[in-house]
This record gives sequence, C-alpha cells and structure tokens, in this order.
Amino acid sequence: MARRRRKKLPPSRKIEFHNRWHIKDSIRNNRSLYIIALIVITVILIIVGVIKYIADNYTITNVYVDGNKHYTDEEIIDMVMTDKLCKNSMYLSFKYRNKSIRDIPFIEKMDVDIVAPDTVKINVYEKAIAGYITYLGRYMYFDRDGIVVESSLEASDDVPQVMGLTFNYVIVHERLPIENEEIFEEILDITQLLSKYELNANKIFFDSEYNVYLYFDGIEVSIGTKDFIDEKIIQLQYILPNLEGKTGILELKDYNEDTKNITFEEKKQ
Repeated sequence: MARRRRKKLPPSRKIEFHNRWHIKDSIRNNRSLYIIALIVITVILIIVGVIKYIADNYTITNVYVDGNKHYTDEEIIDMVMTDKLCKNSMYLSFKYRNKSIRDIPFIEKMDVDIVAPDTVKINVYEKAIAGYITYLGRYMYFDRDGIVVESSLEASDDVPQVMGLTFNYVIVHERLPIENEEIFEEILDITQLLSKYELNANKIFFDSEYNVYLYFDGIEVSIGTKDFIDEKIIQLQYILPNLEGKTGILELKDYNEDTKNITFEEKKQ
C-alpha cells in the first residue's frame, strides 16, 4: 500500500496560521493579566477601606489610669502607648492581649483594658513600698517584708526615709539584713496610716530600743512604741496644722486611751 504524503502548506499559509494562534494567545494572556490586576486592585481597595475604617473608628481619645501613686497619669500613658500605632485601640488590644506590663520601677504590673473602640483603661498595681534607706549614694526601697525592690538615684516624696536601722550590706531583691525583721511590717503600717490621714512625713527614725520618731519639716514627733500607734497618728492630723511654721518636739509617747498626754516644746529659731 502506498504511503500517503503529507501536503505541505505554502510559506504564506504557515505564517498566517502562526499569527492567528499568536494573537489568540496574546488575547488570552492579556485577559488573564486584566483579571489578575482587577483582583489585586480590588484586594488593595478592600485593605485600604478596612484600614481607613479602623483608623476612623478605633482611634483612642479617652485614657483612664487607675491605681497609680508614684507616677503621674501622663507618665503611665507614655509607658503604655509607646508609638503612634498604640493610639489605635485594636492594635493596643493585640499588643497587650493576655499580657501584663512589667519591669517598671515601683510597679508590680500594669494591665490594659479596651473599654470601647475609643476608650482604654490602664490598671496600675504598684509595689507595696514601706520606705527607703540610703546606701552608697543610692535610695534603696523595700517592702513590708524588708525585701529591697528598687534601687534609684531619686528620693520619693510618697514614702519616707527610714533611719536608725543597722545593716552591713544591701542586695536588691533580697531582705535587708536587720536583726528585728518585725520592724518592716511596723514601718509599712506607719506609712499606710500616714497616707490614710494625708500626713507627709519626711523621715521615720528608730532608736536603739525601736522607739519611733516622725519628722514633718521642723516638727519632731516622739511616738514611742507601737502601742496605740493608730490613735497617736490620728491625733497628728488635728495637731500638725496648728504647728505649721514652728519648730519643736511634739511628745506623743505617753499618749494612751487613759492619759491622752500630749505636749509640745517649741524651739527658738
């Protein structure tokens, strides 16, 4: 059987056929590119719209701070809202979700609550500072257990300096090496009572027998032992305003529920 020969197309027909397929491929490819470009543009527009919506509706305009004494509201806000993105409540929510802010001097932790899209509340939990001592040019702050919680170059106006305690060394995050460890709880009780009655003592001094002396500018208050100390400090809120501008010694060491003996010896300036 004879083999059938393939009929050859003339060169012009080949070129025309090739061009047709090339045009079809170009149209098909261009159509795909248009679809892809349309999808990309649509996605970009959606993203831009979402970002604009979030920016318009989740910008923080109200910030409430609760529990802070050592730092001002503005200082706390600056610690939490560290960049421009933090002015957005949604971003702030993700940043601090299930996470507390720590490693800040005098603060145990801070939590951030998103109250509303434009409102956040910062809850501050400060360390229970009983007082501070001076050591090697620094101010060492300790809690009710005598644990040194902070070392600072600045003295605080919120807690008094404690004097008269004897120690050979100080290590941060360790207890002050004081023989009478009960003294730390007494110090915290005193500072809390002073704070309760809005009395700002500059110093607390303990003598060798642990009698207490409080200092308010030029007034030295002899408290004596911790017996009836609540009643003694209650009396201070009524007595000290009458001694403003004076210098002298206020004796409360003999004050009790029976005698109520109070004397003031003014010193000549």
